[in-house]
Amino acid sequence: MASALTDKLTRLVKEMRGQARITESNVQDMLREVRMALLEADVALPVVRDFIARVKEKALGQEVLGSLKPGQTLVSIVNRELAATMGEGIADINLAAQPPAVILMAGLQGAGKTTTTAKLAKHLIEKRKKKVLTVSGDVYRPAAIEQLKTVTRQAGAEWFPSTPDQKPLDIAHAALDYARKHYFDVLLVDTAGRLAIDEVLMREIQELHAALKPIETLFVVDAMQGQDAINTARAFKEALPLTGIVLTKLDGDSRGGAALSVRQVTGAPIKFAGVSEKIDGLEVFDAERHAGRILGMGDIVALVEQVSAGVDMEAAQKLAAKVKSGDGFDLNDFLSQLQQMKQMGGLSSLMEKLPSQLTAKAGQVDMDKAERDIRRKEGIIQSMTPLERRKPELIKATRKKRIAGGAGVQVQEVNRLLNEFEQMQGMMKKMKGGGLMKMMKKMGGLKGGLPGMGGGGMPRF
Repeated sequence: MASALTDKLTRLVKEMRGQARITESNVQDMLREVRMALLEADVALPVVRDFIARVKEKALGQEVLGSLKPGQTLVSIVNRELAATMGEGIADINLAAQPPAVILMAGLQGAGKTTTTAKLAKHLIEKRKKKVLTVSGDVYRPAAIEQLKTVTRQAGAEWFPSTPDQKPLDIAHAALDYARKHYFDVLLVDTAGRLAIDEVLMREIQELHAALKPIETLFVVDAMQGQDAINTARAFKEALPLTGIVLTKLDGDSRGGAALSVRQVTGAPIKFAGVSEKIDGLEVFDAERHAGRILGMGDIVALVEQVSAGVDMEAAQKLAAKVKSGDGFDLNDFLSQLQQMKQMGGLSSLMEKLPSQLTAKAGQVDMDKAERDIRRKEGIIQSMTPLERRKPELIKATRKKRIAGGAGVQVQEVNRLLNEFEQMQGMMKKMKGGGLMKMMKKMGGLKGGLPGMGGGGMPRF
């Protein structure tokens, strides 16, 4: 996420923290570097000028000059102003309307509108406990209607059928009528996009807006577009009364400029961010937390939320009770730990939310390789018989060869997994009656670390 911008600003943050005194001279040097980092990240020039002016005004004030730790104070100012540029705090979705609350999705083709519509449906179902209907008004792209049908099913929402020979306005009226008659709380309307802004697109979406009178009109924009995102945002703002922005593909190799520019150009708050291609890869946008990520400070709150959502508490409690009672930790339990890791969104998603100084200690970690390693271990265990999983001591040379063949790996891979399992099993035996804290303390010193992880919790290869 915004890796180039994050790297540059993280380096500056370290330099700023090392300053014993802040003077007008070194503030100017620092601001010049910040300005270059923002421009290289495709942040719009007017936004950069405004940001630099605000930081300079506060940096040369008594708050910094009179501080005992001016470097840290300066970092906090940059962090605060980054958050202010993207909008203070959280702007939640507004559903305060006579049901169904209509949400109109706008944006160019390829920005991720259809997928975002389904992700938002899942969010509203799970977080707001709403009954959601989706409909596609995109009659120009043959696959668009079927795509929305598929992703809506994945989200657990209901899809309203439409066909390419219908008019978008007729589809919208029919879907709204259906939503009212069947007591839906929310109607999500996916609109047509174009590869570029044109009069036909804008006129059509204006007609839909006038007919549906949506409570929310969300502008979906690709974070990887750079300066183009700003031009697109300005055009949609002139055509529609936008109430919010959804930034997609923040997990991609984007320069990060869109997040800093779109809010200021449109005046509409960023409400959601697409952080992965998965159907649950939509986060409520928090400007302060996003600013922390850009500055390399990580997002520990999001990390805790992600881990909490992915952990099966019932399974964890069963494992704890099993260990406490003295029952052996077997390969079924080991497999369960690997699957929990996948449910948490994978290593790369977890690592992204850690502060940069922690992730730097891991060196150049190949996250794709680490996640492939976890999948390989999963395949090896699944190639074993139920008896072998319960009694790993039975697995000798002949069985190892059969298991390796079934998983499509070398026998050495099976040996490596069994060694890691034995280390974990040994730790669990010491845990008998010992409590969770003892286990957590031992984690750092465990040679193999967590399943698929190296010592100290970092991925092991």
